[in-house]
Amino acid sequence: MSYELMPLGMAALALLAERPMHPYEMYQVLLLRKEDRLVKVRPGSLYHAVNKLEEAGLVRIVGTDREGNRPERTTYEITDDGREQFLNRVEELIAEPINEYPRFPMAIGEAHNLPLDKVIQLIRTRLAALAVDREEGMSEYADVQAKGVPTRYLLDAPYLLAMHDAEVAWLEQLIADLESGAIDWEAEKPAGLQHTIKD
Repeated sequence: MSYELMPLGMAALALLAERPMHPYEMYQVLLLRKEDRLVKVRPGSLYHAVNKLEEAGLVRIVGTDREGNRPERTTYEITDDGREQFLNRVEELIAEPINEYPRFPMAIGEAHNLPLDKVIQLIRTRLAALAVDREEGMSEYADVQAKGVPTRYLLDAPYLLAMHDAEVAWLEQLIADLESGAIDWEAEKPAGLQHTIKD
């Protein structure tokens, strides 16, 4: 039976494909690898995701243990069905572009409703935030590498960096086009875009 894998469930299966773990250990490894930049990671939601995976038969309990005064911890391993569904989903997501309806393209598509100077100001604000985000991302990437995490676990980092740099370049060119008048902000709306509502 196919189970719809959500991002946090995929992250849990990815770890269990490496070796059996208990959810708290999964949480620690996800934070170590800075996976929280890709998927929202909280202990409660991770435990919930693992329980759902178990109900779907994608993982199973292999033992429980208790150390000292710590709570009892349940260790899980991935099942054959879990491994198959996980790998199929990874293959699908790599090969097939999916429109995930990001918010920024929708917002920039409606920027024409704002005054030109306001749009330029907002883009400059976004560029400043992106610069901070890039610096933090590079620092986190360096920290993870310094901890000895193999590069094959970190392929998302250079991808995100490339996407970040492409956005910055595009925004900088957009500001240049707006300031130079290459994009006419005051032009009349073309007749074909004039929508009318008929009874």
